This record gives sequence, C-alpha cells and structure tokens, in this order.
Amino acid sequence: MSAPPADPVRESAPAKVNLVLHVGPLEPGGLHRVCSLLASIDLEDTVIVAPADRDEVVCHPPIAGPNLAAAAVRAFRDAVGGELPPLRVQIEKRIPVAGGLGGGSADAGAVLRAANRLAGEPLDAGQLRRVAQPLGSDVPSQVDPGHALVTGTGEVVEPVTLPAMALLIVPAAEGLSTASVYEEADRIGATRDALDHEAVRSLIGLPLERLAPAIENDLEAAAMALRPELVDRREALLGRAAIAARVSGSGPTVFGVFADRGAAEAAAAGLDEHALVAELRG
Repeated sequence: MSAPPADPVRESAPAKVNLVLHVGPLEPGGLHRVCSLLASIDLEDTVIVAPADRDEVVCHPPIAGPNLAAAAVRAFRDAVGGELPPLRVQIEKRIPVAGGLGGGSADAGAVLRAANRLAGEPLDAGQLRRVAQPLGSDVPSQVDPGHALVTGTGEVVEPVTLPAMALLIVPAAEGLSTASVYEEADRIGATRDALDHEAVRSLIGLPLERLAPAIENDLEAAAMALRPELVDRREALLGRAAIAARVSGSGPTVFGVFADRGAAEAAAAGLDEHALVAELRG
C-alpha cells in the first residue's frame, strides 16, 4: 500500500456514449444484464476530493437530490473497513445531469479513484469495480474510464479500440430518470430475453463507415415514449448529414455521429444553442 498523498486529489470524470446498448433480463439484484459498446468522450466533469471535518459533496452548478458521489464515498469506506477520513468532494459539472451520458457514474468512478489514492491505494482496479457494482450498471466502467465492451450487469469491462469520430450532442432542458426509462422498456417489451455478446464483439475494430449502421440502443424506444420530442430531435440530426443518430443511454440526450469535428460543427450551426461537439478520448 502506497503512502497517501498530502494534497487534494483531482480527477477527470469523462462522459460516455453507448454506441451499442443491448438490454437483457432483469436480475434478482434489480439491475438488467447489458451488452454495451461504450465510447469515452472528451466532455468531462472535474472532481476534487480532500480530507475534511465531515463528508460533503458540493456541485457547481448545484444538483438537487441524492448524489452518486456521496454513495461512492460510503461504499469505499465500507469496503476498506471504515479506515478513511471524512471527505469533501467538489464537482465542477459540465456533463448534462440525468442526460444518459453517465455523468453521475463518471463522478462516482472518479470519487472511488480519488478515495483509493487518499487511502494509500489499498484496492486494485478489479476490487474498485466490485465496490462500484452496487452503485449502478455504468459505474464499474468508469473506475478506469475508456472505450469498453461492458457486459454482465455492468461489472465486466473489456477495454477496446474505436475509430475516430465526432459527436454532436443535443441535451434536453430536463433530465430523465434512468429507473423510469428501464421500467418503460420493460413495460413495452423493448428488452431482450438473451444477449449475443459475440455479435457486439464483432463490431470492435470496424472502420466508422461499417460501425455506424450498427449503432443502436434498446432503451431508445422507451425514452422516446416518455419524451416524444426526441423523435424530431433525432431526425433533425439525420437531416444534417449525421452518419447515425441515437438517444444516448437512458436519454434524453440525443447524439449524432460525424466523421470529423468540422462536419459536426457545421451541423451544429443553428441547430440548438445548447448543442455540444465532442470527440472520442484517446
């Protein structure tokens, strides 16, 4: 175990986009099995964690309701036997909240990394993913963020390589509850009885022109049922020459895929004042 750092720990918490998201049966623990091809993008929050007099999570701008970062602190402390001082977590938010881009999960993963460093790194990456698993299906992949094939209930994370691309991201003014979208997906029968991991695995390494037609999201129909305006938003991206366009994760953010940043920026002109252009990390 290494010596704990003396200064606050600063971590980047990158957003993710599920280029492919297949959703399988509901497990007894309350999470669905998934098979997802996940892209890590250069839109990110900044997380700063430091010892303090009491546990505290401060977000800028403020976020109402429970925060996964606080749950991550508690989960880490439980995992290491309580030998962790109170922590102050400061989060500079850039990722849209409840937008299907994994912002809360990214913050939680960053907190777990930071807490582990402050504790002298008692846990390896695999152990941290096990701590992350009960927090949500997207959190284990964010312990060591990067492009990945994610299976199980999110705990099996296989790093992959993806082709370069640019994304035009169109967030919504109001977020969507992940739990509500999954409930709607179950209600309308949008989930799968079985998952074909090899079918998704076969997409790894394909050039963009062959990968783009396979981009899909089993939660998209549920998100659109709850937010019908997403249909027009997705069509608007396709009308601006996006190679593919989907709802991101549980929504309501919609993203379009373009070959390069210039094409994405040209498509963004006049589309939506809140639209963002991002590229894949690494």
